[in-house]
Amino acid sequence: NVSLEHLLVLKSFSFIAFLIFTSVVSLICFSPGEIVVNEVNFVRKCINAEGSQDDLWGKLICTNFKVSFIPQDAPLKQLSHLLFGEHDIPLTCLEQVVTVNDTKGKKKVLGSNKKLKFNPTELILYSKDLRIIRFCFDQAGPESAKKVCLAIAHYSHPADLQLLFGFEYQGRRYHECKGERVKGATPRGGIHTPIFDRPSDWDREIKRTGASEWRVCAINEGYAISSSLPEYAVVPVSLADQDLKNYSVFFLDNRIPLWCWNHPNGSALVRMANICDPLQQRKIEQKIFTAITKSHPQRCDVIKLDLDKFLPNIQDIQAAFVKIRQICVIDAFEESEERWLSSIENSRWIEHVRAFLKFSADVIFHLDGNNISVVLQEEEDRDLNCVVSSLAQLMLDPHYRSIIGFQSLVQKEWVMAGHRFLDRCNHLNKSDKEESPLFMLFLDCVWQMMNQYPAAFEFTEAYLTVLSDSMWIPLFSTFLFNSSKQRAQYFMDFAKNKAIPQGEDHVVYFPPVWNWSQQFSNKDLTLFNNPMYVGKGAACVQNGEVKTFKRTKMVDGVP
Repeated sequence: NVSLEHLLVLKSFSFIAFLIFTSVVSLICFSPGEIVVNEVNFVRKCINAEGSQDDLWGKLICTNFKVSFIPQDAPLKQLSHLLFGEHDIPLTCLEQVVTVNDTKGKKKVLGSNKKLKFNPTELILYSKDLRIIRFCFDQAGPESAKKVCLAIAHYSHPADLQLLFGFEYQGRRYHECKGERVKGATPRGGIHTPIFDRPSDWDREIKRTGASEWRVCAINEGYAISSSLPEYAVVPVSLADQDLKNYSVFFLDNRIPLWCWNHPNGSALVRMANICDPLQQRKIEQKIFTAITKSHPQRCDVIKLDLDKFLPNIQDIQAAFVKIRQICVIDAFEESEERWLSSIENSRWIEHVRAFLKFSADVIFHLDGNNISVVLQEEEDRDLNCVVSSLAQLMLDPHYRSIIGFQSLVQKEWVMAGHRFLDRCNHLNKSDKEESPLFMLFLDCVWQMMNQYPAAFEFTEAYLTVLSDSMWIPLFSTFLFNSSKQRAQYFMDFAKNKAIPQGEDHVVYFPPVWNWSQQFSNKDLTLFNNPMYVGKGAACVQNGEVKTFKRTKMVDGVP
């Protein structure tokens, strides 16, 4: 483990590999609503695989939120994280819980309803953030060891989303912090990041990008049209609401095409799902594309790019991630560097990262170079489109390379666009078939660009690492749900169960992750800021040469 201060200087060829070396340290702490479920004393935490001289002795605790290990003699470190200790891991971050009995040669993968017929001598926790944590029960009571293992397995596999600790925690915080909210101490979204849950957020984005021929549409208010779209979306001015309603029935899940961004030259970036009826496809596309063409000052053409044909699917991405995880956590660094790098290459993860960067560069070529609008099409418009649309905007718009801009980009293109965070992160450990690290792939792509243009981004590697870790903390609304509608439904039930007045802004009592003060002190938050950042649209220095972060030509498929 290393401190936050060290995160800025650690380098690696991949963001995934970077995550293996980094973690946030802090004191052991318990949150409001957190209770101890089970515990066992005289546990040995294995630190070094080669020997036991560095191992720590202490108490292993399972709460309704996390697995905690409290060392007996280890000195307390400077507080860095307000929710977790140095030896803590949230239950939602656990990928697999394995118990071992060395004397009997038995090994068992535990789930929520699994029974354990032997007393474990060792517990191995495989985490989703690429760590393996081992505990040995040499001196611990066998029955106590068995009970704590079963508790960890049970609480890491909740049967329902509302059983996640976040619902208990945020309810407690709501009532405890009522006085602070009255004084206006809780900003909406944290450091004023737009949530895009109301028309005003979209209006500001239209004005910021100069998209004068586009308007905010409210036909999905109350989720009347589509269960996976936000209540408000941006559409061409020339398309009437009734026309959009008529067209919506031909799209998968009634997902009408969504405006993402406008280039200063007038070309627009749009995303849409597949059209279900092949007989109506050409007719509907022609009407949609005509409306997009009318929104362009020069009435330029529209090009449609089918992502399903040219990019790896979610199963390919998950398979590559599983391979890279196995390489990184199982005796990975005992191999030679050359062999390890070769194994990483064979996993195809880096190949997938390159494919998305290259495809995004092609999108930029059309938007910026050819001055034509681009429609990104994907079957459901909820996975690959999120990655490509975000990368294209990040490459072209300096605003999104600031911290607030980047957070608004994720909020707009991932959260509100209906990316299935609940399924893709597999928070409930129910379906491995739906799991796929699309957001992790996106962060790796961003990391690659940051290393090419270190002065073009306001945020740092520490920020990306913390954002990645936050996916596994079930306290914020950002990464917990599959859609805005699902989020609203759970918020309604949550408010009713916790006696929260009807009509109060849900962001206040179940905030997005962008309210970083819930996790870090102001001092630590300064580590999110890149000291080399030269400001929006300014030139940056790379390898001793002054360059601008604007695509002029393709170099190996990367702008």
